[in-house]
Amino acid sequence: MSAFQELRPDESELVGSWAEHVGARSHDLVDQRIFWLVSRRLLARGSANGGWDQLYLDPRDGRFWELTFPHGSLHGGGPRRLAVIGEAEARAKYGV
Repeated sequence: MSAFQELRPDESELVGSWAEHVGARSHDLVDQRIFWLVSRRLLARGSANGGWDQLYLDPRDGRFWELTFPHGSLHGGGPRRLAVIGEAEARAKYGV
């Protein structure tokens, strides 16, 4: 059994968030799931924008997923966003 749910065919975007606590932040379950997916399930295929944008491939269905940090001004880049991108966009941006 997995720690988190695998990507479903009907999913195309996951957006994490942080919860603020006194003196600290914690990652919500979506942000934790994104980290789990990119570190244990998806295959790294490239990076752009100084490494802040990262391309992954889902070996189960062949979809490309892009990991970005929409709130880049926050410490550590902020919460993660994982979204499907098309093959043409992946080729243009990441050279795959």
